[in-house]
Amino acid sequence: MNLLSLDKKKKEKTFKNYIIENQNIFYKIAYTYVKNNEDALDIVQESICKGLSKIKTLKDVELIKPWFYKILINTAIDYIRKNKKYIQEKREVVSDNFVEHNIDIEIDIQKALDSLCEEDKTLVILRYFEDMKISDIATILDKNENTIKTRLYRALKLLKIQINNGLEGDNYEK
Repeated sequence: MNLLSLDKKKKEKTFKNYIIENQNIFYKIAYTYVKNNEDALDIVQESICKGLSKIKTLKDVELIKPWFYKILINTAIDYIRKNKKYIQEKREVVSDNFVEHNIDIEIDIQKALDSLCEEDKTLVILRYFEDMKISDIATILDKNENTIKTRLYRALKLLKIQINNGLEGDNYEK
């Protein structure tokens, strides 16, 4: 067995372990894009298949996180583009007023997030939902760190405006 073959096996094993350990996170990210259980699962599955087929492009196993996130996000965005007219937003009905109030706020935040362009939405998800470093986000999106900071700041301003506009006239406490 040559060194190249051992390297590929190490990458595959690391990749499989990484997928198993983080499968719920991947599902949540995919779900934020499509808001449908089955579609989110399809995106994760397709991303894993793409990752396995492109494992040789992973230069360093230490960079597996930004490498796979890039695959996952691009797969989700491609899925949305291909299926835009079929994606529907679903809302659960809850009888308890307190829980319903919280769901309404979550839906308002989700609607505000959905109003952003795909790249801005991705920035917010990675930074605040996944708690990623700016440098990792820059790697995933192939952008300069300063560009990421500027776009993230702009996206947060837009989110704030969207949320404030959505809450005006509602009975939420600001």
